[in-house]
Amino acid sequence: MSGKVFLIGAGPGDPELLTLRALRLIREADVVVYDRLVSPEIMALVPDGIALIPVGKAPKCHPVTQDRINDILVEQARLGRRVARLKGGDPMIFGRGSEEAAYLIERGIEVEYAPGITAAQGASSATGVPLTHRGLATGVQYVTGHRQADKALDLDWKRLADPNTTLVVYMGVANIGQIAVGLMTEGLPGSTPVMAVGRATTPDETRMVSRLDKLAGDVRNAGLKAPTLFIIGRVVTLYAQMPDADLARELVQVQANG
Repeated sequence: MSGKVFLIGAGPGDPELLTLRALRLIREADVVVYDRLVSPEIMALVPDGIALIPVGKAPKCHPVTQDRINDILVEQARLGRRVARLKGGDPMIFGRGSEEAAYLIERGIEVEYAPGITAAQGASSATGVPLTHRGLATGVQYVTGHRQADKALDLDWKRLADPNTTLVVYMGVANIGQIAVGLMTEGLPGSTPVMAVGRATTPDETRMVSRLDKLAGDVRNAGLKAPTLFIIGRVVTLYAQMPDADLARELVQVQANG
């Protein structure tokens, strides 16, 4: 008898941002298989008596490989259990949810999803910096700043270096210097404002505002660590606490009318 696997987005960390569906599935589960970035506050919502299996990975530290995670999900489901596969953010955005689903479906395991608030949405709402804004950004692009097995980045810098869109970089701390250079090489101004948000929506949230041509040094000096999200674009000028905000808005207006 096979059980069922629920791929659940835990959101960026604040338990109040967990969806009602996600909370219900967590409470109805027989076992919770959870990632490192699921906050302690959300894990505290798991009822007593539900088995917990940690499978978290950190940069350059994968004590539980993805192959083993896949096998754990299959093993637990084949025991007839309802498996809550709990991931930070949303399982469909850089969460490998679709990869795990494909592996399970190929082996006859039923899968359902519970979407989560993404890290980008959480950082945006926590800081008041919109991802799109009329006159500043007509769209938003999401990209990961890290490749599997630490391979070299191979991004479409020309497409990403669009001053009329907001660029959100996940998992980019280690390669942010290369990312900044790639964007400026394709014409994105060095004066483009950037906000870095670490552990968005949690009690440990950190924020830093910089500009593209100073970003690598500022990140290094600030000692930023993963998980940190980068919001790159003119929308950052709307941050209420941005240094020299009036001057930055004037700069943006000149660029927008350019």
